[in-house]
Amino acid sequence: MFVRKYTEGDRDGLVQLWAETFPDDPPHNEPARMIAAKVLVDDLIFVAEEKGRVIGACMAGYDGHRGWLYAVAVAKDRRRGGIGKRLIEQAVESLKEMGCIKVNLQIRAANREVQAFYESLGFVVEDRISMGALMHGC
Repeated sequence: MFVRKYTEGDRDGLVQLWAETFPDDPPHNEPARMIAAKVLVDDLIFVAEEKGRVIGACMAGYDGHRGWLYAVAVAKDRRRGGIGKRLIEQAVESLKEMGCIKVNLQIRAANREVQAFYESLGFVVEDRISMGALMHGC
């Protein structure tokens, strides 16, 4: 298994992974749409690959001030083997190289298991209210 940047050849495997991992996501988070939009902006999608199969992924973003992690996923049959940790480490290292000094992420409040995972990597819960607005037509 190795972690690397996304290539177009990963598209089908990544769409499948994200669709399986986040089955209840809203339509604006449809995997093929996210990938298409992201590659127009930058190349901060990382995949974990094993024998030609995408078994994990993480999308990162950097606005010049803060970094963000999005859509971190590991295939169900490969969880608890360090793949998520390796993906996060690669994404964070890439963000650091860009000058990023703080990385944020959001998880669903009910997802305590994932919260514990991120806490084990040094992330802390911050007292914030997360807000969002869909742009008309999205």
